[in-house]
Formats: sequence, C-alpha cells, structure tokens
Amino acid sequence: MRTRVLSGMRPTGSMHLGHYLGALKNWVRLQDEHECFFFVADWHALTTHYDEREIIGQSVYEMVIDWLAAGLDPERSTIFLQSRLPEHAELFTLLAMGTPLGWLERVPTYKDQMEKLKDRDLATYGFLGYPLLQAADILIYKATYVPVGEDQASHVELTREVARRFNHLYGRGAGFEDHVAAALEKLSKDDQRYYERQRKAFGETGSHEAWAKGEALVRRNAAAIAGWTDTETELLLGHLKGSGRSVLVEPQALHTEVLRLPGLDGAKMSKSYGNAILMRDDAETVTKKIRGMATDPARVRRTDPGDPAKCPVWDFHVAYSDEATKDWVVKGCKSAGIGCLDCKQPVIDAVVAQQKPWRERAAALMAEPKKVHWIVETGTERARTVARQTMKDVRAAMGLDY
Repeated sequence: MRTRVLSGMRPTGSMHLGHYLGALKNWVRLQDEHECFFFVADWHALTTHYDEREIIGQSVYEMVIDWLAAGLDPERSTIFLQSRLPEHAELFTLLAMGTPLGWLERVPTYKDQMEKLKDRDLATYGFLGYPLLQAADILIYKATYVPVGEDQASHVELTREVARRFNHLYGRGAGFEDHVAAALEKLSKDDQRYYERQRKAFGETGSHEAWAKGEALVRRNAAAIAGWTDTETELLLGHLKGSGRSVLVEPQALHTEVLRLPGLDGAKMSKSYGNAILMRDDAETVTKKIRGMATDPARVRRTDPGDPAKCPVWDFHVAYSDEATKDWVVKGCKSAGIGCLDCKQPVIDAVVAQQKPWRERAAALMAEPKKVHWIVETGTERARTVARQTMKDVRAAMGLDY
C-alpha cells in the first residue's frame, strides 16, 4: 500500500515558472511514488480575498489546466475542489472545539501576513483560523506526507499538534484496552514481547528509534496477517505512543527540492508584481521578457565585468542550464567576455523548449472545457469517499454517532 501525499494551492489563475519549479515539478514526480491528493484551496482564497468572489471561479480552472499541462495525471492523482467537500468544514468546526486559541495566534505566517497585507481587513475569524482549516484539509485524508517549503513547515507542525491533541482527547473510547489486547493477540509471542519493549522504551525516554521499531513491527504484521484492519493498526500505534487510537494521522513534512526563481526585476516572481513568466507564455513573449530582465548593476557597459551571484538571470541558469553552460556564464561574465544578452539566450532557449509541450496540452484542454470539469468532478467524488470515512471515524470517536 502506497503512502498518501496531500497538497493544495489557492486558485490564482494561470501559473508562472515559479509555481512550477516551487511545487508542480515535485507534484508530478510524487505521483509516481505515492497516492497523491491535490486540491484547489478555494475556501482559503476567501480568507484574504473574501470580497473578490468574481475572479475565483475562472481562476480555479485556469490553474487546473496548468496543473494538467505540467504533467499531473488524473489517473494517478486525485485532483479536486475543496469547496465541494463540506466534510472539510465539518472537521474544521469539530477541531476548533478543542484547539487552543494561542496555537493559532503563534503561527509565524499569521503576523507576517497581517504586516504584508495591511491594505486588507484581516481581523476576521476566517483569517485567524485558516491554519486550522489547513490542518483539517490534511487530516481528513490521513495523509502521511505534506510537501512543503521551509516557510510552510510550521503549518505541518500545527497539524501534527492538532492530531495529537484530538487523539489524546478522543482516542480512548470504551473498551480501548480490550481492543488493544485483542489486536496484540494476533501477533506472535515474540512480536508481542518486542512491541512491549519498544512501547516501554518510548514511554520512558521518548526514543525516536524505539517508536520507529515499534511502528515497523505493527505495519509489517498489518501487511502479513489476513483480516487485519486499519483500526487495529491505529490502535497499536496509539498504544505504542501512550495515547489512544490514532483516529487522525500525524503527517510528516516532506521537504522536496525547491528551486526559487526571482521575477524579471529580481524581486519575488508574482503576477501581481507584473514580473512573472507564465507557464503558457508564447516564445515571442518569453524572449522579450527575459531579454529585458534586470542584471548585475555593476555591468553598466558591455566591457564591464560582472558577478553572476548578483544577477537574477543566474538563478535561471541554476534551474535550466547544464554545468558546461554555467561554467561558460561564470567565466564570460566575470571577464566581460560575454554580454548580458549572450548570457540570457541559453535561458530563453531552455524555457521556450520546456513550455512547448505545456502549451500544446493546455490548448487541447481549453478546446474541451467539459473534459477539465469532468476531471475535477471525478477527483472530487474520489476524495469524498475518503473524507466521508474519516468523518465517520471522527464522529464515532467524539460520541456524535447517535
């Protein structure tokens, strides 16, 4: 059974190269290794832009087209809309009942966004609670991994704390010890003793090694014993760490390789800054944009030597050029042997070549909008099956299944 990965993006419309290298490239690779769920976080868009409803619908499908053009395969990945699944909102509400207010206020991006978006009224419950909604998005699919950059790691840690608190509060239902004993009886005597040693070691020292050994034992038996259930796995893993049954799974942050591209002016690439290269820009537009990019300010004249480390174009070479080309750039720039337009041409060629299949796939999808809608609807129904089962487990754990 493959481990599950979950990630999402706010609907921003057409994607740019920063989106591709920062997230989509990894998503495409991960779908070959894991069971992947990727969702359009349209409710999250409302936490900061609740008064701009007109643009969300169009932005959703523009973004999904770029996901598909980049290589996401709806046969290997579940692509869905957050707002079509009220189960997300239900879990968010139930988690809110036991989540301390201070946990939300200390999320680093909360104060950061309050500072950066001073022109918007963010004194809302939705904005304060969006990290908890994000936690619900992850926990409802019992994801093992969440691919994130360093700036989002705190959100995954909050999600882990929320899951841990929920399992502590509600994981020990009636007959918990009896159910654990029954699950242990299915193990061999040697495995029972080994499990107990790791449980005691983890309880006494918090040893990560003991936890890993105990978890490996449980999962090995889960795969080998006929009739073994996911509930029994959750029971033994919860007992191993001294909590109740793991109704909600604590996810791990998956730190994948992330290449960050600057914008045309050297600042962060963003459509709102007007400095982005879109994934579907045509060759003429790409050429014009890159030829006009900011470079090392020390190179006022063609004969002035420069420093690639101070030039935004160098970040594109890091992402797109081979070692021989990068060596040529470094030597030529520092010696003034090449001009800035010479330096930019290999980048232009590489970006244009990369975009060609994207534009072709996107054009085919834009010619069949119903196909894109059907892909999203199919993925949403697939996600709904998982979300409903999790909510059934959550309601039962909380005593709401009467």
